[in-house]
Amino acid sequence: MHSTNYFNTLIEIAEDSRAQIGQIPPTTKGTPSVARLQFEMLHDQPYKYTSDDVLFTVFAIRNNIPESEREEQRGIYFAKGRPCFRASPLTKRYGWGIHSNCEGKIALYSANSQEYQKLIADETVKKKKAMRSKRK
Repeated sequence: MHSTNYFNTLIEIAEDSRAQIGQIPPTTKGTPSVARLQFEMLHDQPYKYTSDDVLFTVFAIRNNIPESEREEQRGIYFAKGRPCFRASPLTKRYGWGIHSNCEGKIALYSANSQEYQKLIADETVKKKKAMRSKRK
């Protein structure tokens, strides 16, 4: 099984992100976007979920996978490699850093927050940049 989880790592906002602060992703036509669903899972529940938990749950919601089938479908979903939060619109477009603690549980931090700046300065925390939206 492939995993998207990081440990003791900060995924920094993308170099080409225009967001200076964390923005709440909008819903489009009454349907929450991938970014909005990820945001809703993480915003009020820091360090509750792993990256794998969030990415699969959002996939399951958007694909109407019933709860009774999710365990089996999760194994199928992670049988091949999946993009991690470095490719998430939260880190690429909406100004959110994603911190993984030593257990692999994740939390959101706005790019302008003191917590985000502390994580950037902390030499014990690994850093990964979110993927750029445009090629150089």
